[in-house]
Amino acid sequence: MKSRYLVNVFASALLSIPTLGLAAELKVVTSFSVLNDLVQEVGGEHISLTNLVEANGDAHVYQPSPMDAQAVAEADLLVVNGLGFEGWMERLEQSAGFKGVKIAATDGVNLIHLGEEDEHHEEAGHHDEDEHHDEDEHHDEEGHHDEDEHHDEKGHHDEDGHHDEEEHHDDEEAHHADEHHHHHGEFDPHAWHSVTNVLVYVENIRAALVKLAPEHAAEFNQNAKDYVKALKALEKDLAQKMSQVPENKRNVITSHDAFGYLAREYGFNFTAPQGMSTEAEASAADVVKIIKQIRKDDIQAVFVEKVSNSRLIEQIARETGAKIGGELYADALSSPNQAAGTYIKMMEHNISTLVKALSN
Repeated sequence: MKSRYLVNVFASALLSIPTLGLAAELKVVTSFSVLNDLVQEVGGEHISLTNLVEANGDAHVYQPSPMDAQAVAEADLLVVNGLGFEGWMERLEQSAGFKGVKIAATDGVNLIHLGEEDEHHEEAGHHDEDEHHDEDEHHDEEGHHDEDEHHDEKGHHDEDGHHDEEEHHDDEEAHHADEHHHHHGEFDPHAWHSVTNVLVYVENIRAALVKLAPEHAAEFNQNAKDYVKALKALEKDLAQKMSQVPENKRNVITSHDAFGYLAREYGFNFTAPQGMSTEAEASAADVVKIIKQIRKDDIQAVFVEKVSNSRLIEQIARETGAKIGGELYADALSSPNQAAGTYIKMMEHNISTLVKALSN
């Protein structure tokens, strides 16, 4: 009886240990699987980590649950991508009554302005339009019918109050461009497809963890240092693989426009019917334009994305004779037992898939 009493006293003493000043685990919530992996690499065993949009999930159409609200409400640190990628996050924070610290992992990265990205696509993929304009100028110089005079006549009609078809056409194009980008802000949010950018993500994460849990600063700093070393090795490996693909073969068709940073990093020209978000609907005109581009540029392969519906890409492949070059991971990691279970594995998989299809 006495021994049982001593055991109970000892057990009670053990239960009281957390009240003696030992630091509680830092509660961290990440918005989606890529950030979850990066934070886990830096935070290690000294954080309690909860992720919202799981592996193979689509952050564009995500609907937060009551459990998500509870996790956010209890979080010391909330790590998001930012740039409009998590369009539902602000409402979730408000409903959860979030009082912790929030960081955008993209702070300080070299961003792609959406307008600049469009100009890049035009320069890379529409040389025929430039040639057409040159031909028009040549016709004018030779004394052929001047279309500008015809346009002036239209302008005269406008003064009389008639409908300007050109302005209507421009308005439609502006509306289409707005539809193309309306789910995000001024910049392309998919910055993690550049390893160089992810080095900045890691530094932002490290700094936030050190500030909130300085007692574990040494471990956070070492974890970040080790991971940065692995990322820099990844950069070299990916560059070496990409050298196998001729520059004139780096034209890629994917489901939605998520690979702008990969394109900038390795000289790709990505074209996508859906635009920046998987929620966007591809217009018939967009699909026809892409089919013409595939035939004109003799693009041999198109690529499906893990999260996006593959039917549109499969339709384009059937109509052009292009092969399906493989499956890419755009907005989420895979489950651990699949090809892209970590950020490093995702980048290796995507580049290897592109190289294999485009270097043949």
